[in-house]
Amino acid sequence: MTGVGTRLSRAQRLDWLRLIRAENVGPRTFRALINQFGGAAAALEALPALARRGGRLMPPRIPTLDEAQAELGALERLGGRLVLMGDTAYPPALRAVDDAPPVLSVRGSDAMLAAPKVAIVGARNASAAGRTLAARFARDLAAAGFVVVSGLARGIDTAAHEAALAGGTIGVFAGGLSRPYPAENVPLIQAVAEKGAVVSEMPLGWEARARDFPRRNRLVSGMALGTLVVEAAERSGSLITARLANEQGREVFAIPGSPLDPRAGGTNRLLKAGATLVTEPQDVIDALKPLLERPLPGGGDETFEAPRPPRAPEGGPDEGVRARILELLSPVPTALDDLVRLSGASAAEVQVVLLELELAGRLERQRGGLVALM
Repeated sequence: MTGVGTRLSRAQRLDWLRLIRAENVGPRTFRALINQFGGAAAALEALPALARRGGRLMPPRIPTLDEAQAELGALERLGGRLVLMGDTAYPPALRAVDDAPPVLSVRGSDAMLAAPKVAIVGARNASAAGRTLAARFARDLAAAGFVVVSGLARGIDTAAHEAALAGGTIGVFAGGLSRPYPAENVPLIQAVAEKGAVVSEMPLGWEARARDFPRRNRLVSGMALGTLVVEAAERSGSLITARLANEQGREVFAIPGSPLDPRAGGTNRLLKAGATLVTEPQDVIDALKPLLERPLPGGGDETFEAPRPPRAPEGGPDEGVRARILELLSPVPTALDDLVRLSGASAAEVQVVLLELELAGRLERQRGGLVALM
């Protein structure tokens, strides 16, 4: 990724925004494009040809420069700014996640983004006891120097944000920053933006859909050294956050509850699966303090915006190479190394074919460097 503190021009930042907002370009595809073409401007230029070679008849939708400027201008009028991966303000722990968003929209404090964090999540229909526990943990963790991250939802999220306001808290949106949700939390969201920070990877006016909440959850867990689940039913979205934290190599903590309370079913199951049992804030503090000196797992050492030529010929691999790679792909997730080994193609050729298929909407990149046909 970009060297920390790298400064890009406003034109480059707009190119980043256009590229991540382009059709069929997600965080992993963005990373692959930048690494392949050396910068966002060159990647934007290459998109139509790549998608056409991947089998798409119409070029993918790419925001115009005017549209990108309009989004950035609206964000700035809202009191926000873009934070790009590699900017000093980009959350350090999030940078280590393999599908970290290259562009964040942020309102609030750079210091909060840079500080060590703990995520606190749980039930929307939380009990009085659960809210009290969430507030107690959030208050003490903030006092110990940890910024509390959560998703601004009702229940446990709200209790954690409110209790951590004085010490430091970050709220993560599932939609765009101009679409605060839920409506009843608008005053709280404003307070978090003023005293801490609010963050989103989505376009400014994006209305959150059901599938956007798991995407939000990966940012909640990805920013934090550890995730604490206070109350969660067996099918709670908080369990998705806990699973993502585990996949990201982060600590997962859970507070045990009564087997008679369905709101404790998920937390008790987490404990059976190996989550760390905690009953007081000091348990979390003691577990996380040693991690402050340890490098985070994951992440890459690619350099964004490096002035280098594409790694493959402009026309892409020849048809024989492309056919061999396509033959090996299926809906079953496949590792990039296996595609290189079995196809006899170079890694650069395989990457180009994968980009072509992604931009045509025919392939999905998954965790762990796996790819699968859609």
